[in-house]
Amino acid sequence: MKIAFSARGPALSSELDPRFGRASYFVVADTDSGELSAHDNWQNARAAHGADAQAARDLVKLGVEGVITGNVRPNAASVLQAGNVKVYKQTWGTVRDATGQFKSGRVKELAGPGNPGP
Repeated sequence: MKIAFSARGPALSSELDPRFGRASYFVVADTDSGELSAHDNWQNARAAHGADAQAARDLVKLGVEGVITGNVRPNAASVLQAGNVKVYKQTWGTVRDATGQFKSGRVKELAGPGNPGP
């Protein structure tokens, strides 16, 4: 599964960023192949408005199937839902930590658009 993590940096050792649209990077990991790529979110992070929805569109274009982040606003949640991207909540640790948590089934899927989850 191709998962995007909102992160403060471009590596597995980077801390997760609980902000979705204003995260510094999205680290994309393929949990099957182990392939990893980093995508700078600079343009969206500094946008005056619309950062969440544009970040969601960018991730849909990348073909991710899930995103692990903090809270996703309703506009972004709608874009992700339309792109068949599941949203999971985790706001602590590194990308490596979150990958392990996801693989072990310990990351909760958000119930609906804009739901801050557990």
